[in-house]
Amino acid sequence: MSSPVLVAAQCAVQAGDLVANLALHLDFMRRAGELGARLIIFPELSLSGYEPALAGALAQPADSPLLEPLCSLAMTAGMTAVVGLPLRVPGRDKPQIAACILHPDGSRAIYIKQHLHAGEEQFFSAGQGGELLLVEGTSVALSVCADFAHAEHPAEAAERGAQVYAASVLIGEGGYPHDSSLLQGYAQRHGMAVLVANHGGPTGGWAAAGRSALWDEQGRCVASTLGVGNRLLVVSRHLHGWQARDVALSA
Repeated sequence: MSSPVLVAAQCAVQAGDLVANLALHLDFMRRAGELGARLIIFPELSLSGYEPALAGALAQPADSPLLEPLCSLAMTAGMTAVVGLPLRVPGRDKPQIAACILHPDGSRAIYIKQHLHAGEEQFFSAGQGGELLLVEGTSVALSVCADFAHAEHPAEAAERGAQVYAASVLIGEGGYPHDSSLLQGYAQRHGMAVLVANHGGPTGGWAAAGRSALWDEQGRCVASTLGVGNRLLVVSRHLHGWQARDVALSA
C-alpha cells in the first residue's frame, strides 16, 4: 500500500517581503499539485524569512488575509500546506513562531514552536506545539527547528503514533552535520520517517545549507536536495520502501 505524496519545499525567500514570498509559495504549491502532493511542508518562518528583528512588525493573526490565496490553492489542489509565519497572539507582546496548517477543506490549524534557540526569546515567545496531522491515513507530527534539538520532542511524536516526523527548519552549513545526524538518529530510534524542509538561500544572516532530506524508518537517507536553491523533495512510501526525487522549481 502506498502513502500519499509528501513534499518538502526548499525555498530561497526574500527578507521581510511577504508579498514576494507569498508568490513563491504559490509557485511551489502549484508545482507540488502537478506532482500529486497531498502535503507540502515549508521551512521555518518561510513567508517572512527568518528575520527575528522584523518579526514584530511582520506578525500576522491566525486568520490573516495574507493566507487566503494559499488556502484557496490548497483547496483547489486537494493538499495540506504547512507554511511558516510570525504569529500575532492576543495578550502577548512578542509573536510566536508558527507553522500555519491550511487544510484542503478550507479549515486552518496552528502549530507553535515549543523550544526557542538561545537569543530568540528576545523577539519571540514559546508555544505549545500542536496536534498530529492525518494525511490520507498517514499520521504526521510537525516540528519547527529547535524543537528537534530536544530528544523528548520526536520521542513524544512517536509515542503519539506519528509515522512521519516533518521538520520545518533553518539549518546553516556549519550546523548541518550535527543536526542531520540527530534527525537520522531519531528516525532509526523511533522507527518513523523524518522529512526536513530547509531554507534554500540566505536568511537572517545565516547561510542556509539547503539539502532538505528524508530518512526512512531505519535511519537511511533516502534522498536529499542538491544543495541550495528553490527545490522540491517529493517523497512517498510504497511496498518496498520510500521513493524520493529532487525537483527544481523551474522544471
